[in-house]
Amino acid sequence: MATIKELQDDIIAEFSDFEDWLDRYQLLIDLGGEQPSLPDEYKTDNNLIEGCQSRVWLQADFVDGKVVFSAESDALIVKGIVALLIKVYSGHTPDEILDNEPYFVEAIGLKEHLSPTRSNGLVAMIKQMKLYALAFKARG
Repeated sequence: MATIKELQDDIIAEFSDFEDWLDRYQLLIDLGGEQPSLPDEYKTDNNLIEGCQSRVWLQADFVDGKVVFSAESDALIVKGIVALLIKVYSGHTPDEILDNEPYFVEAIGLKEHLSPTRSNGLVAMIKQMKLYALAFKARG
């Protein structure tokens, strides 16, 4: 399996193919569309991420020492953003998740092309993924 760094570099390369932000938004929407739907039993208030303008549910499971994320959002672009975060962090150990900041966000210019509320939501999603990793690490 690729490292978190390699996965982030892949995303940066994929986005660098498009200079126009409309094309990049379309790529995000496409990525969100490819994301499998979250089963209804995980669409609970406990899984809702605070601080997001749209509704985002994040489920984390601990499987064989690795954190496996799944998510759903009612907004297409947000679903694409969470798909990128899942691509980067899902299937890695808690330590790997905690030790790797999502530098691809800055590198592809995502943060500066999001509204302030979406940007806050992005920060909240990353924070929640790291909190799950911390909780699973503590459980050992």
